[in-house]
Amino acid sequence: MKNSNEEIDELIKSALSQEEAIYYNELEEQSLLDMAIGVYRGKLKWLAILTAVVMIVVFGLAVYCLIQFLDAENTKDMILWAAGMFGAMMVSSMLKLFHWMQMDKNAILRELKRVELQVGVLTAKLAEN
Repeated sequence: MKNSNEEIDELIKSALSQEEAIYYNELEEQSLLDMAIGVYRGKLKWLAILTAVVMIVVFGLAVYCLIQFLDAENTKDMILWAAGMFGAMMVSSMLKLFHWMQMDKNAILRELKRVELQVGVLTAKLAEN
């Protein structure tokens, strides 16, 4: 299967103009680091930065709650600090989930662009014949 995918990619690249081939290469599969950095590009860059800052602050709050939990002397205070830590970790987890979903969305959009480009090339080939 891998060989046929590589053959198809080579066939598509040979049919593209030089400009289109450069664009097609930019749509290749990205590494995890590239995908994580890609969240901070585009129209929602401000939201990604805001959620990253909030995530750091909330994680710091969770660490503070943990320290206070370990220093608490009675059960009521321990329960309250544990609840605060649990809530902060839940918020942090949800924000991380948002970032992972953005990464997945960007990967899907990149694949859709590849398909659109392939359909365009195919249409142009059929129009020539």
